Amino acid sequence: MDKKEKMTKYLNAIYQNTRTAIQSIEDIITKTEDKKLIEELAKEEDEYSCLAKECENFAKAEKIEDIKDNNWIEKTKLWGAINMGTMMDKTTRNIAEMMLVGTFMGIITCIKDKDDHKGVSAELDEILDKLYEFERKNIDRLLPFLEEN
Repeated sequence: MDKKEKMTKYLNAIYQNTRTAIQSIEDIITKTEDKKLIEELAKEEDEYSCLAKECENFAKAEKIEDIKDNNWIEKTKLWGAINMGTMMDKTTRNIAEMMLVGTFMGIITCIKDKDDHKGVSAELDEILDKLYEFERKNIDRLLPFLEEN
């Protein structure tokens, strides 16, 4: 595999991680009535969108044309999981828990992606590090929503 193919694979891994987070937030934000949680999720969505844009800008700069969002099967699975998870329980606690589980999955993906793509691109490492740090901070911001009001 040549350098550009490796960069494309790494870029797509990061991009799909951000796109999964954005879709999760879009799918779940309509299920909550807690204004503070809605505000938190909206802020998170904005930051994930900025990180996705960084990936798109990197693709453009490197002339990578095959940057890919998640496929429709992945999107459908995510949508189904969110709808099943909130069908009987739309409490702030449950929604925060679902978002925390997704955030932990995003962190795990970051760690694995960085290890799988060692030495491919310092610039992509930087974007991934920003994503990782952002998700770590999201955990601290979401944890208080687990407490019953």
